[in-house]
Amino acid sequence: MKQGSESQPHTVTAVYVKGRTDCDEKSDHADLVKEAEKLLESRAHDGDQQASFLLGQLYFEEGCYEEALQQFEKIKEKDLNALYQLGVMYYDGLGTEEDHKKAVDYMNKIAKCDTPKAQTIKHAALYNLGRAHLEGYSVKHSDAEAERLWLLAADDGNPKASIKAQCALGMFYSRPHTMDLKKAFFWHSEACGNGSLESQGALGVMYLKGHGIRKDTLSAFLCLKEAAERGNVYAQGHLVSYYYNNKLYSRATEIAKRISKYDDIPAIARTTDCLPHYVKQGIAIALFYYARCLHLGLGVQQNKEEAMQFYSKACCLDTDIFAELQDEVISGKI
Repeated sequence: MKQGSESQPHTVTAVYVKGRTDCDEKSDHADLVKEAEKLLESRAHDGDQQASFLLGQLYFEEGCYEEALQQFEKIKEKDLNALYQLGVMYYDGLGTEEDHKKAVDYMNKIAKCDTPKAQTIKHAALYNLGRAHLEGYSVKHSDAEAERLWLLAADDGNPKASIKAQCALGMFYSRPHTMDLKKAFFWHSEACGNGSLESQGALGVMYLKGHGIRKDTLSAFLCLKEAAERGNVYAQGHLVSYYYNNKLYSRATEIAKRISKYDDIPAIARTTDCLPHYVKQGIAIALFYYARCLHLGLGVQQNKEEAMQFYSKACCLDTDIFAELQDEVISGKI
């Protein structure tokens, strides 16, 4: 589905590489894909239902969305995984025109299914339905319904449930009109414990600012550092802030300079599975502090002209973040 949605967890690579213990590790990827396609087509033709789904999934992973759509359409009445993936594709317009109504109908069908086969994707379907209600796609916008569906999808922090729903609840309870920072901290903690990179960065900031939990700079640093090393740009920006405010200017400028070269926010968001909004915020924070260091000659040779360029870039990326940091400069906090 749309930004922040949960897509099909299956992957085909392991399926078609398994059994090829003698294959050269340097084999061309295209040859492997072609071989997998041939093998799965043969098995699907013989009536292997799992092979039929995996063939569609192979097309999906390779970006051949029209072929994937056709394959999933063939088996959607017999395979809930195919129906689920079709829901994702119709929502995003992958291989077809966007059809939010059809996407929501498919997700509802999965969410209401009580068969054992549905359990592995039911939580993901509930999460996606929550996103639909939050965004008002094909259904009436409703924060309450989004919250209800996400709570079902999160399943009390079950690691086998939707980790994205757990993270989404952390974000939901951090919004101004649905704010409950203790709940936000709880759900980000659950999601982080289950592997969410987005929530790990959010937890670091909550510890840093004392939101929903007692302020703890050591825990904040450890969370931010690990999340930053894993690629969370929001955490990287706040780590620059942490180093700057602790007068570790060389370290702050070293990280900020690296972040200043980031130029493909959508690609970073896809790679890290973090929301583009927070990727953008992380870059804006880093650019502001880098500009500040250049302006004052802290940890780097002073260059006021270059500083102004980075101030401008930070402002263009996120005016609210820029205004907030500029206010802190005026008040003497930075």
